[in-house]
Amino acid sequence: MKSVAKMLRVHRPYLLNWFQCKNQVATGAIEGFNNKAKVVTRRSFGFRSIEVQKIALYHTLGDLPGPVFTHKFC
Repeated sequence: MKSVAKMLRVHRPYLLNWFQCKNQVATGAIEGFNNKAKVVTRRSFGFRSIEVQKIALYHTLGDLPGPVFTHKFC
């Protein structure tokens, strides 16, 4: 019981935030965002560094523009 009370005390601001934001945030949009992040993470298992995975997440979730090429392909 002591550990549960301590955990609730530590997470108190987050728990109270849930009550304040109730019915103001669409959880479906958040779930879709999380699902997209999971798909990109699954797809990036072949990358050699975590930095490349971060870039892939930024490009997919942040809708960042692609790199500018010096040569245009036909």
